[in-house]
Amino acid sequence: MSIPALIELKNIIKDFSLGNESVRILKNINLTIYEGEFLALMGPSGSGKSTLMNILGCLDNPTSGTYLLKGEDVTAFSREQRAIVRRNSFGFIFQRYNLINGMNAVENVEVPAIYAGLNKRERILRAKDFLSSLGLNERLDYKPSQLSGGQQQRVSIARALMNGARIVVADEPTGALDSSSGEEVMNILHKLHREGNTVIMVTHDSNIAANAERIIRIKDGEIQEDSSVMPERKSEKILSGQVQDKSSFLTETIEASKMAFRSLRINKFRSILTMLGIIIGVGSVVAMLAIGTGAKQEVLSRIEAMGSNLIIVKPGAPNVRAGGDIATLTLADAEAIKQLPNVVGAVPEIIGPATVRFGNTDYLTTIDATSPKFSEARNWQTVSGVYFDGTQNNSYAPVAVIGKTVANILFPNTADPIGQYILIGSVPFQVVGVMSAKGADSQGNDMDDVVFVPINTGSMRLFGRTYLKTVTVQVSDANQMDATQDAINDLLLKRHHNVEDFQIRNMASILQTATETQNTLTYLLGAIATISLIVGGIGVMNIMLVSVTERTREIGIRMAVGAKSKDVMVQFIIESLVVSLIGGIIGIATGVGGGILTSVTMNWLAIFSVDSIAIAFFFSFSIGLVFGYLPARRASSLDPVIALAAE
Repeated sequence: MSIPALIELKNIIKDFSLGNESVRILKNINLTIYEGEFLALMGPSGSGKSTLMNILGCLDNPTSGTYLLKGEDVTAFSREQRAIVRRNSFGFIFQRYNLINGMNAVENVEVPAIYAGLNKRERILRAKDFLSSLGLNERLDYKPSQLSGGQQQRVSIARALMNGARIVVADEPTGALDSSSGEEVMNILHKLHREGNTVIMVTHDSNIAANAERIIRIKDGEIQEDSSVMPERKSEKILSGQVQDKSSFLTETIEASKMAFRSLRINKFRSILTMLGIIIGVGSVVAMLAIGTGAKQEVLSRIEAMGSNLIIVKPGAPNVRAGGDIATLTLADAEAIKQLPNVVGAVPEIIGPATVRFGNTDYLTTIDATSPKFSEARNWQTVSGVYFDGTQNNSYAPVAVIGKTVANILFPNTADPIGQYILIGSVPFQVVGVMSAKGADSQGNDMDDVVFVPINTGSMRLFGRTYLKTVTVQVSDANQMDATQDAINDLLLKRHHNVEDFQIRNMASILQTATETQNTLTYLLGAIATISLIVGGIGVMNIMLVSVTERTREIGIRMAVGAKSKDVMVQFIIESLVVSLIGGIIGIATGVGGGILTSVTMNWLAIFSVDSIAIAFFFSFSIGLVFGYLPARRASSLDPVIALAAE
């Protein structure tokens, strides 16, 4: 029976660009290769034989001409289609073995079947069978660095046979071996030939070429000599059938994910360094947003604790900064405000510093002379004793209610201050109550560092004046707050002869302003943290680009055995995503831990929200996707021939 043509090359030309010049490597190559041949391509260095081999193996495309493989023109194929042809039709044996260093013998042999979609169990069994048939059954778990040159080449041969490809392309298969190992490899090639495989061998050694049945000599890019075609013969039993291509998007993605995880495990230190920027960025976002939210909540809680249905009236013209005491707001003004509709009470306050004394302890604090309604208006109750009443105010009684800070300083060691007398200036006052702790206000001032006295007593015996520092107006219907504020404004203008020498603010507007301010600060903290996250993403991209450079040959190997550009891109994007997501998870844990630690050590409130954590996690995912794309695209666009030649 006649032997069908397997490969036909018609007028193949290959040009390479060197700067602005074009160099022709192959010149009008016409060649027919028949199924089952053992063919040797011979020629000196620079003759073009390796370029011809790359074109025959679909690793490279000619500049012009026609390449028919089993009657199909592969020159019109895309990169992806040529990858599928390499996967299903060709098995490569390289001079430098081109094994992936981080994988053992079985894993190296598995690679072509991974891209063909063969399940893990089947491909492991198949890889072990091939290695055992080549005498490596005791070296299955050995990595390339643990194998001799001859053993590495046998692993390379097993990989070439893995998918059952019927065309074996051997590039200087004995070039890096000693004579004994070289003879073993040639015996294997002869065996493959006898089993019906087409063997195309590239060599410059005439002794090695003599093993072939057909020798083609190339010089200066042209075929100089072509010996006769092999005679018709009957082949032996084939070692193993061809693997059916079962690859799909799902299987490709799953296998790419597995390879990505394997690569990260192999390069642990680099993976940790890559994650570090993401960990810092995500941790900063989570911690800073929690602290910012906590600070906001703390400030708003303190303002709300004063009462959201309050209107504050202060002396002095609006938007005018004045020093010293301003005598424009009086007790009579406070009494007049009490009579307005929707007003429950108007609490006047005269505030000033004074030294208080108990026993041998002197302490400078704030004296607040106010009305008995203060406690109710400010929703601030006593923790022990009572607040002074109207009778004590009207009788100018020398009684005082002290804040928690003053109580701790004047009466340490849990001494009971109730009933004790303290001196305010030179006037004795009896302590009748201790206020509950309030903490700091929105400006950070200690609200518990204060002594309250009846306003009549304070104005007469301590301050010697009746003009006020502030009037706190409590309204009954908070929905009528603005109308009540306008009524107070009109009343005071009338009483002050149309001179606006006062300021009015309601707690709702103060609360809104504080909310907006705190939101701005929180956003600022978040923005700063996000910048660190972006910097971390740039670090991911840079390290992934370095990884692509370091793994250029590995990428070339994967492409040579059948990986499509898409497979390589998906693998590198998944590597970047995995790094970013693991970094994000660790960063979230770090951020939560850091926020809690800051809260405990610095007494700052930290509030963690699901939204902020979700946003940080989403950002880490996006960072992996966005900053992983460029390295992945670069890896997938590598030319297999150039990648394989990389050092």
